[in-house]
Amino acid sequence: MDAQTLENTAKAMVAPGKGLLAMDESTGTSNQRFEKVGIPTTVEKRREYRELILTAPRLGEFISGAILFDETIRQTTEDGKPLIKVAIDAGIIPGIKLDTGAKDLAGHPGEKVTEGLDGLRDRIAEYVQMGAKFAKWRAVITIGKDIPSLGCLEANAHALSRYAALCQEGGLVAIVEPEVLMDGDHSIERCYEATEKTLHILFDRLYTQRVVLEQMILKPSMVIAGKDCPQQASVDVVAEATVTCLLRTVPAAVAGVAFLSGGQTNELASAHLNAMNVRFKDILPWPVTFSYARAIQQPALEVWKGEEANIKEAQKALLHRARCNAAARNGEYSQEMESAV
Repeated sequence: MDAQTLENTAKAMVAPGKGLLAMDESTGTSNQRFEKVGIPTTVEKRREYRELILTAPRLGEFISGAILFDETIRQTTEDGKPLIKVAIDAGIIPGIKLDTGAKDLAGHPGEKVTEGLDGLRDRIAEYVQMGAKFAKWRAVITIGKDIPSLGCLEANAHALSRYAALCQEGGLVAIVEPEVLMDGDHSIERCYEATEKTLHILFDRLYTQRVVLEQMILKPSMVIAGKDCPQQASVDVVAEATVTCLLRTVPAAVAGVAFLSGGQTNELASAHLNAMNVRFKDILPWPVTFSYARAIQQPALEVWKGEEANIKEAQKALLHRARCNAAARNGEYSQEMESAV
């Protein structure tokens, strides 16, 4: 695929009033979420749920692209239509999760490195043939006593940059996701420090691997206190800390920034994104949008409960969250929207 096509795809993924839907949960993660609401953990139920999402009326008005899991990209609707075709027909760009998960990093207790580089070139070629236009790779960075270590940051930055280079070679826009986890009782200042260091090292490695910044999307976590920290910052403080950190570390050439929600509540994820676009839109060098999973899907999952009779109400809940986040992408979200379901 030529460079201009990749750049155009990246721009379309962060178009005004739209964001990305992460529906690439692994089988294990999907089953855990199903169990919590009493849904059978079967292949068929996972297929039904993904069909529910992608067939939600008007989803393409708010969602520019959907990140799929390997199982999903190979599945069909009940009447035999490939789910990837359902997405395309809805005006949603199909993407694929390419990493194979975070594993313990040897010699670094409490830290992880994401695997999946082996055979990646061939897997990219297969997914491109199936119709995928972009991909995602997630690294997880834990904050704790004496961590993140330089070894962990270097290992994950190397994997992310090699993945991104292979994507661009094979014809996929690369979503690069370095997630600094909310787990722990660390302060927002500690999160800022870890995030800044993570991004500095990441972009140094992306440069080393000759990744074209205009053909990639950054999917970072927000700068936010650990979920067990007794002092939680206000929406405006989180927005300011996050934007300041990104302005100091992320080159202006990057096609866009699409935040992960990282365990935030649905409403806070929307409010934080909105505050960034309201307060800083005039100085942001890249579009700032969302790439949320639970912060869009969870209400729908809880309404559906695996029952066919609940599909329409579940899709309504899904669209409500998609609409709220699309508004936040434009700096037009308000608390009043939450009652207008």
